[in-house]
Amino acid sequence: MTAWSIVGTISGTSADGIDLAQISTDGQQVLGFGAADTVSYRPDTRTRVLEAAAKKGAGREQWPDLARAVTEDHISAITNFLSRENLSPDAIVFHGQTVWHDPAAGETVQLGDPHMLANSLGIQVIGDVRLADMAEGGQGAPLVPVYHQALARSLVGSDKEPMCFLNIGGVSNLTYIDGDDILAFDIGPGNALLDDWVRQHGKGNFDARGEISAKGQVAENRLADALKHPYLSEPGPKSLDRYSFSGAFVEGLSLEDGAATLLAFTVRAVSHAETLLPQQPKSWLICGGGRHNPVLLRELQEELSGDVVSADVFKIDGDALEAQAMAFIGGRLLAGLPATFPETTGAKRPVTCGKIYQPGT
Repeated sequence: MTAWSIVGTISGTSADGIDLAQISTDGQQVLGFGAADTVSYRPDTRTRVLEAAAKKGAGREQWPDLARAVTEDHISAITNFLSRENLSPDAIVFHGQTVWHDPAAGETVQLGDPHMLANSLGIQVIGDVRLADMAEGGQGAPLVPVYHQALARSLVGSDKEPMCFLNIGGVSNLTYIDGDDILAFDIGPGNALLDDWVRQHGKGNFDARGEISAKGQVAENRLADALKHPYLSEPGPKSLDRYSFSGAFVEGLSLEDGAATLLAFTVRAVSHAETLLPQQPKSWLICGGGRHNPVLLRELQEELSGDVVSADVFKIDGDALEAQAMAFIGGRLLAGLPATFPETTGAKRPVTCGKIYQPGT
């Protein structure tokens, strides 16, 4: 059995930082969990990333220069991480920065230059992790389910099945696991609409601990209309762009009522997604930034069947999980194993994801 030390990197649609995590893996299981960190983009890079994503595929002439800035920020973050943690990994997995995702058109754009990264670091880099899946008719997302399945087997236990990993980042997505059966899809809005609303009102970049939402009243009529969005009733696999949903339906409400209504939109969308699953889950393991919002967790507990707990309860690092997943996908590539499947992305067949970029080539 060959095992590799791999560092995974990813920046989500909120562009709030570059997540980095090291694991040891043979591509089938995680043999060891290493250091993890989150490093902020330079303010200018983050601003430009959010502006690029908000243009929904337009403004492409600006992408090459932004890709260089994204890569430079990754070079700095990875170099410092490797030095501080005294790491010499076999590979770096570079997800890049998503600014556009349109699976209906067969297009997904993650800005960044893996070849530049490999040459700067002197380490082989695995990039382009979504493209092979798209080429096989897949949605290109979500990529993390194969890692969720590995964690379910090693850290959680079959007595909690059927279980769902529920990730609440910019968008929300789930992985349903019941033995060897797996199903995954993007659900709907995660934190993105609420983050935008709070930022629009000059109250920071997010609703810290749900304190703003907790003071508001849900505008039920507006929420009911928003929940009629056809995407919410489509069966999985399916995937979203950060801007597939709009928060415009809360315009005119107070800061607090708008926040409460947007948080309720996230919760009710998840509740509706439960009706699309083969069985009601016994357990919901919450990952991503949303798990730090106690108001969101409480409302999920009220809406969903089964136990709703932070993934941290099972010693799963909810902040590092997606970067660890990128590293695991890199291990799958090195082992010649698929990372996406018809049941997780809608690809025609299981797909081995990623492309290797060697330094000096």
